[in-house]
Amino acid sequence: MEKKIIQIQTTLNSEEEVKRIANKLIELNLAACVQFFPISSIYRWKNQFEESKEYILFIKSTLKNKNKILEYLEKEHTYELPEIMVTSLDYVSKDYSKWVEEETH
Repeated sequence: MEKKIIQIQTTLNSEEEVKRIANKLIELNLAACVQFFPISSIYRWKNQFEESKEYILFIKSTLKNKNKILEYLEKEHTYELPEIMVTSLDYVSKDYSKWVEEETH
């Protein structure tokens, strides 16, 4: 059975928190790669308009690790209501897919 590659997205409020979570996911072989970028977000929270500087994370892994990653994020995330989304990918190059599978054994 071919291992399905997924991408999990979340946002965090500090680079320190990003690195702590990313390093742990890599250390536990749950993710092959975690990319992150600074972003600005505008949203309504508790009837107030908010604007925040955040970091968006893209966690590359396999479907078999999805639940473990979600459990870890829900436990370690510091937001009251964290954004955690999973994307199934229609296409991943064969070599990249193989690398992700090898890194998330």
